[in-house]
Order: sequence, then C-alpha cells, then structure tokens
Amino acid sequence: MFDIEFYMKIFELKYQLMNGDAFEKQDVFEQIEGFRSKIPVIYNIETTNACNMRCVMCPRTTMMTRKIETMSQELFLKIAGQLNPLSDASWSKWEDFVEQKYQIPRNGMSENHFFLHIIPKVIVLHGYGDPLLDKQMPGRVAALTNRNIPSYFSCNPANIDIEKTVEMFENGLGYIKYSIESVDDMRHKQIRGKASNYSQSYQNIVRLVELKEKYNYKTTIVITMLDLNKEMQQDEFHKLTEAFAGMNVYVYLKSQDQQWYENKNEGTNSIHWQEFCQFPWSSMTIKSNGEAAMCVEDFDNEIILGDANTESIYDIWNNEKYHRLRKDHFDLSPGIKCTQKCDMNLLGNMNLHKQA
Repeated sequence: MFDIEFYMKIFELKYQLMNGDAFEKQDVFEQIEGFRSKIPVIYNIETTNACNMRCVMCPRTTMMTRKIETMSQELFLKIAGQLNPLSDASWSKWEDFVEQKYQIPRNGMSENHFFLHIIPKVIVLHGYGDPLLDKQMPGRVAALTNRNIPSYFSCNPANIDIEKTVEMFENGLGYIKYSIESVDDMRHKQIRGKASNYSQSYQNIVRLVELKEKYNYKTTIVITMLDLNKEMQQDEFHKLTEAFAGMNVYVYLKSQDQQWYENKNEGTNSIHWQEFCQFPWSSMTIKSNGEAAMCVEDFDNEIILGDANTESIYDIWNNEKYHRLRKDHFDLSPGIKCTQKCDMNLLGNMNLHKQA
C-alpha cells in the first residue's frame, strides 16, 4: 500500500515541479509535510530476506551483508494488527483519479496499471528475499485476509510448492507474481542463478492455473519479465506471452529498477520511477528483523528509523528520525543512500530556490 490521499494531494504540485516550474524551497517542504498523513501506511513487510537465487541485477547478490532472518509470526501479527484496509469509497475515488490524471483505466494489464491499480490496495510481502522460502507465509496471508487487506508478493517460480501455494490461495492471497526472464533454461540460469529454471517452473504455474480455475480461487496469477535491455529482449517477452496465451493470468514486461547497480542509465517506462520519490511521505517498509528501514530499496538496512518489535508504527512514522530523513532526502544531504544508490528522481533536484 501507499497513501493514496497523499498522492492525490501532491499531484498538481508534483507535476508543476516536474515540468520545471520554480518554487521556493521551504514553501515546497512545508506543503509536502502538510499533505503527509500522521497515520502511517505500510508499503511492504519483508517477512524473510532468505533467497537461493543469484540474480545478476540484484544488489543482494554481492552487496547485502545483513543477517538472514525470517520474521516471527508474533511480530507479523503485531504489525498486521495496526493496519487497516481502504474503504470502498476511498478506493473508488482513487480509481477515478488514476483514470483521469494518468489515463490508465481500471481494467488493464501493464506495468503502470499494476502499480497504480493494484499496489495501492495490497500489503507487499516481499523485500530482499523469496517469500516462497517463508514456511509461515500461508498464516501471514490469512492474518491479512481476516483484516480485509489484500496481500501480494513476487517470487521465483523455481521455488514453487504446489501444496503450500494452494493453501495460500485458500487463505485469500490477492496476487502472486512469478518472475520469468527467459523461456530457455540455460538463459534463465544465466540471469537468475543455478537454482532457477523455466521448464519446471512453467509446468508448476500451469498446474496452479488449472487448480485456480477448478476451485474458483480468487488469487490473480501474475507473470512478469524484467526488461533488462538485452539482445532479443522483445523476442523473449513475445515467447513468454505465447507460452501463457489463453490462460487466466496477468502478464507484463517490467522496467528494470536499481540500474545503478549495473552502472546503467537506460531509462524506464514506469510512472513510479519517472516521478520523483515519495516514499518518505507516502509509506513505510518493515524488514525481516522488524526494523523500519528507509524504503523497500534499502537492501542492507542502511537507514533505520525505528523498530516494530518495541515501537508502534504510528510512533515510528512520526518520530524525529523520520523527520530527519525527510529533510535529508529533500535537501539531498550527502552520504545517504537516496543520493548514492538509487535510480529514482529526488524532489530536491527539482527547480527549487532558497528564500532570500
């Protein structure tokens, strides 16, 4: 989830800034702080940071140094108990807004549709680990379903356990995304590592589609391929769409994020990455050890803002550490990850002037 009210309130100012309009720096900061809700919204809960893949495009593969941990169910339930679903009225208002301002209809299937029409209503249950390695995931899904909160996670299909996945379907999992980078096993292993595969993964996904149809499970199965801008990329994606043609799945090509990790600057088709970063004002990330980190992109927990083990998410969201992060982020303070290890546009780079 992210704070849809904040996104709607900031929209006009955001696009004025992105179009080059000049504003007084302090005025902009005060406006954005005024738009921020004191009631926190959780973007994602990383239930585990365990992963058996060696993805070439992921900083976890070579740079992550933090301890491998899986969140206790006790802590997960404590966090889930502080969350609330969106009301039907709020969601309808948001969908109208997205259709009007972004020209993306409710019924679609694309990278930007997924971000604007699905992500705002779900709790994301992944971070820098594979949720399929979390044996407690069915119970986590059930806990959110019981609070009328949709759940979603992205995972590596080589780790599919049919029985566990069906249990998650039965417990009300909203969306499950399988990342597939090639329809060729060797090519897939070159990108995702030796533990990955395509052939067996495909057979398991087809089986899950069959079970979903047979038992009328409501989970949406999502198939995505990263646009790594490699040779034959479009051909690979065409083959992937052909492989799933006629099946009840949601398929799209996803822009690569964290291009800084491979020293790339190839651009993006994602609205999320074209706009400037709003994470410090729109949503929180909780990591597998309970720490509240700067955002979902903080792979090594470099900026910690609180601890959900001992603090409420409300207190964390409104504490001095979070205020300092927002100021540092806005002021482009040197030495923080936002200015060094991220592809996102930063608000402080807009056309802002200091008051005389």
